[in-house]
Amino acid sequence: MKIGSARRDRAAVSPVMMKAEPATRMLPPRRRLWLAVCLAVMWSESCFVHHRRTPPPGNVANRPLLNASKQELIERIRRAFDPVRSFRMRADMSPAVGKLYGGELTEYATVRAYVLFLRPDDIRVLGLDPVLHSSTIFDMVSTGSEFRVYIPSKNRFVTGDNNAPPSSPKPLENMRPEAFLHSLIVEPPAEGDLTLLEDDTDESKAVYILFMAAGEPGQLHFTRAVYFDRYSLSIVRQKSFDPEGDIVSETDYGDWKPYGEISYPSVITIERPKEGYEVTMRVVEMTVNPPDVTAAKFTLPRPPGTQLTVLK
Repeated sequence: MKIGSARRDRAAVSPVMMKAEPATRMLPPRRRLWLAVCLAVMWSESCFVHHRRTPPPGNVANRPLLNASKQELIERIRRAFDPVRSFRMRADMSPAVGKLYGGELTEYATVRAYVLFLRPDDIRVLGLDPVLHSSTIFDMVSTGSEFRVYIPSKNRFVTGDNNAPPSSPKPLENMRPEAFLHSLIVEPPAEGDLTLLEDDTDESKAVYILFMAAGEPGQLHFTRAVYFDRYSLSIVRQKSFDPEGDIVSETDYGDWKPYGEISYPSVITIERPKEGYEVTMRVVEMTVNPPDVTAAKFTLPRPPGTQLTVLK
């Protein structure tokens, strides 16, 4: 199912090849051979890799910057996500593994995913095969502090604590439902959190960053950071940190659309640098607060005969 690896731009090669072909007739045979080899290498790489380009945030013409106080931004989080008591989502999920910051990523085929969410902390993610969308690739559930994952192709059933460290050398096998729980919903600051606001605006970007910190006096540490686009004040990113300050999760939110009575990002990219994977979700359909999403939807019993792995 693997469809690619290190990301580069295929389009940058083709014009060079088209222009170079007539010129080779004027070169000595040895240089023609050298040039042919170089072009062949360039073309072979471009067949398997591509480069993801993102425009610099902040270069938006003829749009004024919007101002907001710290409390106003906290209220925007509450208005966006407090009304969401539950949801049912159908999305296209594109996973990738590798070095997330400044390295190479191997991308896998997009699968059809179904996501159920119920407050306060129940989530279920079901992945179907990328071709017919008829067979289950994985089924994972998190309720409270525990998770369960069923992988039919390996006849494997995994259960354990959400805080259990990664156990597999294969990054995607360390995927847990809790990673989706804390990325698909942005919570306002918890009671007792210290909040700080930074205006990070320069010639290349324009964002507000709302930092949240927790801990005992003298041992405070950042727990999360929520980024707001200063042209729209919409939430564009959320980071979560461990007590040492390392990034646990980084989630980008884009293309907000109305779903019923709320707006929600239709493109969500979840990066997990410690586990070495990222997942991009493109929402196809979403129903907010459906009456049939109840606690009974979040039971995942172990099928008889499956190999059990318990993680603590």
